[in-house]
Amino acid sequence: QVQLVESGGGLVQDGGSLRLSCAVSGRTFSRYAMGWFRQAPGLERELVARISRSDGTTYYADSVKGRFTISRDNAKNTVYLQMNSLKPEDTAVYYCAAAPGYSAGYYYQYEYWGQGTQVTVSS
Repeated sequence: QVQLVESGGGLVQDGGSLRLSCAVSGRTFSRYAMGWFRQAPGLERELVARISRSDGTTYYADSVKGRFTISRDNAKNTVYLQMNSLKPEDTAVYYCAAAPGYSAGYYYQYEYWGQGTQVTVSS
């Protein structure tokens, strides 16, 4: 079993920054590709960013490219999401998730999920 715990969400003004963290325990962290998803009210959960398990290859949704940065520290069993130039449309619950294997581009590949952390961007 793998446990994921997100932290770092909160309320920020338009143009501000937040850094989300996701601490992973239970299995070998380096075996998993990691992703950050978000879900706004009334919308489907969407993949925001993902990172491969070993060489750090990343992917970003077009809506966050150039503003968000995903990274991981395998020594600390933690994945991060640095969010800069935040916009009101970034308001959502943010979830981290773990997928076995090198990389994972699809929702169904992610087997383990955190409880989510709320990010609210005020205009």
